[in-house]
Amino acid sequence: MGVLENLPHLYSQMEEAYNQAAARIGLSCRECPDNCCTSYFQHHTYIEWAYLWKGIRSCSHEKQRQYMNRAAEYVTQSRALLAQGLRPRIMCPLNDNGFCQLYKYRLMICRMHGIPNSFVRPDGKKMSFPGCFRCQDLCSHLKDVPVLDRTPFYRDLASLEMDFVGPKIKTLPRVNLTLAEMLVHGPPKI
Repeated sequence: MGVLENLPHLYSQMEEAYNQAAARIGLSCRECPDNCCTSYFQHHTYIEWAYLWKGIRSCSHEKQRQYMNRAAEYVTQSRALLAQGLRPRIMCPLNDNGFCQLYKYRLMICRMHGIPNSFVRPDGKKMSFPGCFRCQDLCSHLKDVPVLDRTPFYRDLASLEMDFVGPKIKTLPRVNLTLAEMLVHGPPKI
């Protein structure tokens, strides 16, 4: 089994941890007035980029063309907003009628967004996030807010990334792309 085939197993572990934390909070995305698919996320691994492209290739040519056109428009709009000093809130090019069309292939940040979480960076600095607005409302009355520690997932993802990229990891440019940019750039060149 190739390294890329190990990523769904890690994603499954992330989902299980997320679902447990969300259940303790009582968080559900059903009937939420917001859509986190308009959040401006940047992604940082070649392996997730390649996995996303595996999902794109599983679609019909017509759907692929539709997603690519949406991605190009997303990139144009987001760059214009960023140039104005604004954080983009544009619907993800893979979202149709409120639902991710490549849900199985969604990236880590898409999977982990919403609940309170933290992680420890390699430099030892701890980063914490309170969760989405709905989660913050639900947690406001809790004495013990469940916080998901993403550190082990980041470590496992980094390990998979190193195995996927190999020694080129030292010379390849760092990935810092939105999902739309990953589509516009095409599959990662490793």
